[in-house]
Amino acid sequence: MTSQVARHAGACSVLGLLLCSGASVALAAQFDCVIEPSQVLELRSPIEGLIERVNVDRGDFVKKGQELAVLDTSVDRAAAAIAKQRSQMEGAVRSGESRVEYSSKKAQRADELHKQNYMSAQTRDEAATEKKLGEAELRDALDNRKLAELEHKRQLEIIRLKTIRSPVDGVVTERILNPGELAEAGVGRKPMLKIAQIGTLYVEVLLPVEAYGKIKPGSAVEVLPEIPAGSRHRATIKVIDSVLDAASGTFGVRLELPNRERKIPAGIRCQASFPDIVVSKVPARRSAGAAAEKPKP
Repeated sequence: MTSQVARHAGACSVLGLLLCSGASVALAAQFDCVIEPSQVLELRSPIEGLIERVNVDRGDFVKKGQELAVLDTSVDRAAAAIAKQRSQMEGAVRSGESRVEYSSKKAQRADELHKQNYMSAQTRDEAATEKKLGEAELRDALDNRKLAELEHKRQLEIIRLKTIRSPVDGVVTERILNPGELAEAGVGRKPMLKIAQIGTLYVEVLLPVEAYGKIKPGSAVEVLPEIPAGSRHRATIKVIDSVLDAASGTFGVRLELPNRERKIPAGIRCQASFPDIVVSKVPARRSAGAAAEKPKP
């Protein structure tokens, strides 16, 4: 009798939630899912130019702000040097300042002599006009120098745009263009590189409509990826679709899975265990493809 009780207790411990009185199993529901990169970026040049060098290749991990590729900037550097030199030229400004100083004194003397009736009004007006012309030429010289400074900044900005940097921490998934090829700007043009952000992964799951309202953003979900086998990870619910798919009777849920050490690869299948969804029996497995894309009606 004792051995029978022991065997019965061992069976209960294996089933976990099985009610020994004969009740059905109550388990947290598990659903097929797919683990994807949080972002996949296609990097294009903002302006057209010949590629001078590409510093990364497929499989390389990159940091945010890292220099990935550089377009040819020889002409732009020369234009920047010319603009910088023009912005530092003092000849026209000094000449304008001297002319203003001379014409101001001349106009002042002419005005005093006119008041003493030693000079005609016409001569006085000519001196005053010469002063105004000198001041205008000085302003023109200063404006030209300011424009040269702005042109120098513009050329430096063009050079900066021709240096392609990584906008995120990630891994290069594809290198499309190589040195010597033309990088074209604009939507629809061929990208230079493709980068996937895998420091944080997204887990896409489809749940049945019966589960709607039983989960909420911020709740923890256990994720069991295919690789590494047997590993378990904690993810957080980030998005619950508000529009359900009537044809399939499902709705989408996105989980956020930290992957700082990049031990979990992206693009693999997984199982997601929702503790807030309890079923009377273990749900049937569904295809991982359905977790990534809702069936079309």
